Amino acid sequence: MVQVQEVLNQQQKNDAFYVRFEVFVKEQKVPESLEIDEHDETAIHFIAYDRNTPVGAGRLRFVNDYGKVERICVIGSARHTGTGQHIMQAIEEKSLHEGYRAMKLNAQFSAAGFYKKLGYTVTSDEFMDAGIPHVEMKKNIFTSTNSSL
Repeated sequence: MVQVQEVLNQQQKNDAFYVRFEVFVKEQKVPESLEIDEHDETAIHFIAYDRNTPVGAGRLRFVNDYGKVERICVIGSARHTGTGQHIMQAIEEKSLHEGYRAMKLNAQFSAAGFYKKLGYTVTSDEFMDAGIPHVEMKKNIFTSTNSSL
């Protein structure tokens, strides 16, 4: 059973960075100098564990009126298990808790279908980031009490 937690200590942060390194740097060949950036110190990080093994990660920043979703990744062996969806749910819940009602992310083009299934819509043309095609996507989120508005 996968559990997603907001990162609250250094070990959890190290675990999140481990997953990011495995997926982005080792697997996708993103230069480490681009993968770790100045926002890592202030972002809210999330870690997904399968039992005690780190299998997924993501981060959240608040930019203008948006919760900005970044660095969503899942270790290859844990893909197609719902882990990514659980990470996104935790991030959206945190955004709602902090008073944000709109989400934005830059999705790798190959992952856009995953985000579309979660209610995100493409809001840009394709662009390159770290040598990988991306699109901007957005979604409005609501609490259960105002979802019918």
